[in-house]
Amino acid sequence: MPVLKCTHCAEYDQINRRVFLSKSLQSAAGLLLGNTLVSLPAWMPRISLADPHVGPRGDTLVCIFLRGGADGLNMVVPHGDDNYYARRPNIGIPRPDDRKATLRTVDLDGFFGLHPALDPLTEIYLAGDLALIHATGSPDETRSHFEAMDLMERGATTNGDYTGWLARHLATLDTGNNSALRAVGVGSMLPASLTGALSATALQSIAEYHLRGRDERVGEMQTILHALYNQNEDMLTAVANQTFAAIDVLSKLDAEHYQPAGRAYPEREFGRAMKMVAQLIKADVGMEVACVDLGGWDTHVAQGSTEGAMARLMAELAAGLRAFYEDIQTHVANVTVVVMSEFGRRLQENGGLGTDHGHGNMMMVLGGGINGSRVYAKWPGLHEEQLDGPGDLAVTTDYRDVLGEIIRKRLNNPQVADVFPGYTVNEVGLAVPRS
Repeated sequence: MPVLKCTHCAEYDQINRRVFLSKSLQSAAGLLLGNTLVSLPAWMPRISLADPHVGPRGDTLVCIFLRGGADGLNMVVPHGDDNYYARRPNIGIPRPDDRKATLRTVDLDGFFGLHPALDPLTEIYLAGDLALIHATGSPDETRSHFEAMDLMERGATTNGDYTGWLARHLATLDTGNNSALRAVGVGSMLPASLTGALSATALQSIAEYHLRGRDERVGEMQTILHALYNQNEDMLTAVANQTFAAIDVLSKLDAEHYQPAGRAYPEREFGRAMKMVAQLIKADVGMEVACVDLGGWDTHVAQGSTEGAMARLMAELAAGLRAFYEDIQTHVANVTVVVMSEFGRRLQENGGLGTDHGHGNMMMVLGGGINGSRVYAKWPGLHEEQLDGPGDLAVTTDYRDVLGEIIRKRLNNPQVADVFPGYTVNEVGLAVPRS
C-alpha cells in the first residue's frame, strides 16, 4: 500500500533544491564592512543597525538545528501527565516506574523525563550543565517546514528584513575579532540564521577546505588567485579574500590526527560535525558562532517508541553531544550549546504510528554557564481544552526568550532589541551572567 505524504513534507523534501541558488547568493552576499553590505545590488538583503556594542567576547555559541520538526514530547517526556499516554498508546515512552517495559523514561524531576536514547545526557543534566525548556516555540502557527524554519532562523521578523538573527547578533557586537572563522556553518551552505553575517564561512570538513593541487604548486595558485580577485575592490574580492584567510587558518590544523579528550565521536555526519566544532574551539581560531544541522525528524510514519527511527536519531544526537561535552571540558565554561527545531508534533499519534506537524516543542541548552539540572516549563497541560489548534502542545515560552537571554548574559551583547526587533525578551532565568 503506498504511503501518502502531506504537501508540507513534499515541500520539505524539496528545500535543498529550492533554495540552493538563493542560499548561495546569500552566502556570497554575507560579508559586512562595519554595518554596510559591500557593493550589493538593491535586491539583496541588508542590515541596518545602530552602532555596534563594543565589548569583550563572550561564550562560543553552538546552534544545533533539528530539521524536520522533532517530536519534543517523546524527547522530554511529560510522564506525569496522563493525557500523554491516553493520546499515545503505541508510541508513548513508558513511565519510569513501568516494570513491564525493558526501556523506560529516565526520570528527571517526577514529572518530566528523558527518552532512554537520550540517557547519555543525564550525567550532564545532573552535573548542572544541561537545562531543558518545554512548551517552547515560535508564535507563528505555520505547519510548513520551509516557512517555520525561515521565520525561526530570521528571528520571526516580519518587517521585510531577511537577515538572520545570528547575523544581527554579530553585526551588533564588536569584539575586535577579525577572524575569518568568526562564524561557521558546518555544511555546504550557510544556514539562514547567518544570512548577512560578517566573516561567515561554510565548512564541510577542515581536511577538505583547501586548494587542490600538488603541494609545490599551491603557493603559486594562491598568488595567481589573489592577483585575479584583487583587480577590483568589489564584493567578490571581499568574499575571495575571506576564503583565502580561512584556508590559511585551517591549513595550520591537523584534522587527520586530532584526538578528542573524551570518548570517540560517532562516525556519522553529526558526530563528525561536532568533532570539527570542538577542534576549532580548542584551536582558538576566533570562532564565536557555529551552526550544525541534524535532519530526518519528520516522523509521520513508523516513528517508534523506545526503539525505531526516531530513537536512532536521538541516540545519534546524544552520542555527539556527550562526546563534544567531554572533549571541551577545559573550555566548557565559555561554551553554550542550543538545540532547537522548527516546530513540534501533534499530541495524538496517527494511523501510521507516527505524528503529524504540531506547534509547541522543547529546547536544550548545554554549557558551563547554565543553571542546569532543571526543566524550565510553564506547562500548559494536555487536556483537550488546553491544546493548541488541531491538537498540539501550546507554546508558553517563546524561543526568543531563551536565545535573547543567552545573547545578553553569555555572549555579552546587550543589544538584544536589535537582534530580535519588535520583540521584548522575557528571560527564563537559565543562564548565569558572565562576570
